[in-house]
Amino acid sequence: MNTTLLQGAAVNATIWAYITYMIASVALTVWVAHTLHKNGRVFLVDSFLGNEVLADSVNHLLVVGFYLINVGFVSLALKYGVKPRDTVEGIEFFSTKMGMVLLVLGAMHFMNLYVFAKMRRRALLKHAPPPVKPEGYLAAKKV
Repeated sequence: MNTTLLQGAAVNATIWAYITYMIASVALTVWVAHTLHKNGRVFLVDSFLGNEVLADSVNHLLVVGFYLINVGFVSLALKYGVKPRDTVEGIEFFSTKMGMVLLVLGAMHFMNLYVFAKMRRRALLKHAPPPVKPEGYLAAKKV
């Protein structure tokens, strides 16, 4: 078989794997960002003690940051790893890259939840009523 034909097939498999990976990764990022934006609003409003304007603003900023980080990661990750030369390697490439994207998306989601849960806890403590005074206290006996 002609080596030029084999090299052309390897380049073709690589290009299609890259295109499929980029389209699927960006589509997945958009879907996750939309879902988090829509369903995370209630959590943020609660975290900001009912301040809807602040919660909506932060929610929008989180989505922008989410896109920037994830699309940047997807783009940079394209360079690393074994380049697929055939269909099987293309599927393995796609699977590995998508797995990394899913792990990064999940890690970012849990990191955001952790940060906002801490913020909510701090805000609730700040606005909590003062502790109840004890009815009495024990005084040390004088000897």
